[in-house]
Amino acid sequence: MAQTAPQPEKAAAKVIPIQESSLYESHKKIYARSVTGVFANWRWALVWITQALYYGLCWLEWNGRQAVLFDIVERKFYVFGLVFWPQDVFYLAILLIISALALFLFTAVAGRLFCGYACPQTVYTEVFMWVEKLIEGDRATRMKFDAAPMSAGKLTRKTAKHAAWVVIALWTGFTFVGYFSPIKTLAGSVMGWQLGPWETFWIFFYGFATWGNAGFMREQVCKYMCPYARFQGVMFDPDTLIVTYDAERGEPRGARSKKLDYKAAGKGDCVDCGICVQVCPTGIDIREGLQYECIGCSACIDACDQVMDKMSYPRGLIRYSTEHAIAEHWGRKQIITHILRPRTLLYGAILSAIVIAAAVGLTLRQPLKVDVIRDRATLTREVEGGLIENVYRLQIMNLAEEPRRFALSVTGLKGLQIDTDPIVEIPAAATQAVSVRVRAEADAGKRGSNRIHFEIRALNHDEIFVREKASFLLP
Repeated sequence: MAQTAPQPEKAAAKVIPIQESSLYESHKKIYARSVTGVFANWRWALVWITQALYYGLCWLEWNGRQAVLFDIVERKFYVFGLVFWPQDVFYLAILLIISALALFLFTAVAGRLFCGYACPQTVYTEVFMWVEKLIEGDRATRMKFDAAPMSAGKLTRKTAKHAAWVVIALWTGFTFVGYFSPIKTLAGSVMGWQLGPWETFWIFFYGFATWGNAGFMREQVCKYMCPYARFQGVMFDPDTLIVTYDAERGEPRGARSKKLDYKAAGKGDCVDCGICVQVCPTGIDIREGLQYECIGCSACIDACDQVMDKMSYPRGLIRYSTEHAIAEHWGRKQIITHILRPRTLLYGAILSAIVIAAAVGLTLRQPLKVDVIRDRATLTREVEGGLIENVYRLQIMNLAEEPRRFALSVTGLKGLQIDTDPIVEIPAAATQAVSVRVRAEADAGKRGSNRIHFEIRALNHDEIFVREKASFLLP
């Protein structure tokens, strides 16, 4: 009887462990090292200038009122000697266009200058980090402090830090609301615990946003929330000034003694100290090339220059330069020459033209606006003497901050006259509706609609004059 050959044992199935991975990078707290230098001084200068304007401008007075006030309730925007009404939305559009063009120009010339020096997120992060350093110590001390177990001393210092942050944040929110509600009245309401619901909401909301963004989120706002970081690349080109690491000069990097002839040892200028990473507020390594997280604050330039000074190496291993300048070894003169390229010249020309046109328009702006509306209840009617009467509603806006008297007149048809008082007094920075009855002879024009013009002239100010068209109906 034939025997069946023994079957080999089946190999044990190989078990592959399942590895889980997150779609999102876990957040690691960045302990930015403080740095001094030329660019750090510029950043702090911008901090002082922007905050002096923000916190101080709302307390200035002009003609007995707040110099800068966006009074939404009264629908008037005061900017020193100018008063803007909802009808002046054109100027808001011009302001937005100027801001956009300025952003394009500055970015095309020197990258993210706004982000690194004047953005509110950068400014308040600098302020909060300064408070943090003042209370908790420098970078190394803060790292040890956070790693230590909770104690009475740690709790006290953490509480003091957050108390200082909350005071700054609430004052920031109070100032923000002070641009929309007269700040002295607002201060009185705060002291008397009589704040309105919307004022309370916006003070605490803006304060909470400042505390959260500058105290906790910091670089995450720039990396994940701000859209500017995402579309900045379309405004860069190889001749844009950016914070750049000179890899040709710095590589191969490595630690060494100051006395070592590093060039003979085949090393570059970079000593691989990592200080450029430690001072970066977004935690990137500039030596890996341009990254969208870079806000152009130049802290790495200051830090690297200090290391180069200690090693007696030339400054500028990390510097403001362009891709073409690094590749072609251009000097400063060639860099400046390529900054003035067609793209930046076009931006500059358009921006200058719009700014000049806006300035001229504001200078020649008449402090008087008039809207003419027909009375819908009474289109036309015959009155005594066989005259035809039309009734109009004139909305007269006195943009000046002084009361003025205006003379009304009408032209366009033979014998056309105003049957109401032709003299109207309008209070300072106010609008007033005036009902005007206009009469003409029945044969003064053609049947139907006839073009006429209302003329409104300020008494004792002949240069303040407005002429508005209207239609006069004859049966």
